[in-house]
Amino acid sequence: MAVTASMVKELREMTGAGMMDCKKALNETDGDMDAAVEYLRKNGQAKAEKKAGRIAAEGIVKTLIVDDQKAAIVEVNSETDFVAKNADFQAYVADVAAQAIDSEADDMDAFLAEAWKADPSKTVKEALVEKIAVIGEKLSIRRFEKIVSDGVVVSYIHGGGRIGVLVEADAPNTAEVKEALLNVAMQIAALSPKYVSQAEVSEEYKEHEKEILLAQAKNDPKNASKPDNIIEKMILGRLNKELKEVCLLDQAYVKDGDLTVSKYLDQVSKAAGAPVTVKKFIRYETGEGLEKKEENFAEEVAKQMGM
Repeated sequence: MAVTASMVKELREMTGAGMMDCKKALNETDGDMDAAVEYLRKNGQAKAEKKAGRIAAEGIVKTLIVDDQKAAIVEVNSETDFVAKNADFQAYVADVAAQAIDSEADDMDAFLAEAWKADPSKTVKEALVEKIAVIGEKLSIRRFEKIVSDGVVVSYIHGGGRIGVLVEADAPNTAEVKEALLNVAMQIAALSPKYVSQAEVSEEYKEHEKEILLAQAKNDPKNASKPDNIIEKMILGRLNKELKEVCLLDQAYVKDGDLTVSKYLDQVSKAAGAPVTVKKFIRYETGEGLEKKEENFAEEVAKQMGM
């Protein structure tokens, strides 16, 4: 059967694949539209497997909130920042966030096996494979988390998706309170605390940090003549300082250095006429902990142009 331009257009609209890929698929399947769709899926899988060894450490973080109480945050990685800024990729990440907010999955394998919300005839993994074939480089759904709250959830995205934050609080759902929690989310994005408060810090963490501080103190020649009880006091002072840096409520509030975040929330609570208590936060930074491939701009552009 002769392959026509209208057939190529129809297949492209059905699958989102490139024009030349659609034409090839129709030629390979003698114009059978269903077989061409299957061909593209299989070919997409082959392309995805070929790219599997590449490093995908760019990308974006996306958040989604429904009714101020149900929220999801996802990180989807690409190989290059060039693709991360692509509108098609960003729309795909928004679909991943929409998938995550209703997901019942406890881990990534279960998530990838779910029916794809945007097209239930596919799994999440199959939709990812097809997107890899269309975009032309390795993509990876790295992680996701959900919050379902009885209180209020706010989100903040920094740097076009470089950092994403969700904050859950027991608080009145008012515009003033949500604005205050947005300020807290911005604080988390900027200063990257590890815990809400010192009550969350395990004894194991404290002992580990004390061991490091003790080793540092004993290796400092200035402390050679100091007795152990003095060094112990020094270590405890340094540990307390460190805990104030890693615990959100103890951090200096970025918009008013005379306040801690805890004191700021006390002011917000007083103005709201009810307690405003941060229960949880989630902070994702794109590519954190991933090795990035060094590549200059000219090489990146050449890759995108198929050169």
